[in-house]
Amino acid sequence: MKVAVGSTNPVKVDAVERTLERFDPTVTPVAVDSGVPEQPWSIVETVTGAENRARRALERVDDAGYGVGLEGGVARLEGVPNLALIMWAAVTDGERIGRGSGPTIALPDAVATRLEDGAELGPVMDEYLGTTDVAETTGAIGVLTDGLTDRAAALGEAVACAYAPFLTEHYGD
Repeated sequence: MKVAVGSTNPVKVDAVERTLERFDPTVTPVAVDSGVPEQPWSIVETVTGAENRARRALERVDDAGYGVGLEGGVARLEGVPNLALIMWAAVTDGERIGRGSGPTIALPDAVATRLEDGAELGPVMDEYLGTTDVAETTGAIGVLTDGLTDRAAALGEAVACAYAPFLTEHYGD
């Protein structure tokens, strides 16, 4: 299985490699534009970013059978009091597209306030934690769950769900 990933972020590439391990994938990371703001602010923007990354990655790698896009965003969800971190993946073979979400987690009020002022989650988390590049390691979800999960595992769940239409016959044509 040859897969183009619409990002060079090592955590996103690792998420795809780990999730698809049983298929012995050849994964090629490709820097592509998501076509959405640096900090997506809704499910729609986050899914659109993932779809754009998947399509653009597939276009850039000639022998890839699939393009995968991963996008993290934030959203206010009905019935949930806090601003939430959301993760979505999209997979395309050039004709069909599958979409799947990863875990959703509430963000601390101090982080949410900074995001509402226009900041981006990765740098805000780094400042909040006194770290650098948390988005390329455990991610906000890893820190906020005290290591019960991490960004690669969470994104991997989204990848698994997005691949579903390509792996089973339950979705029809």
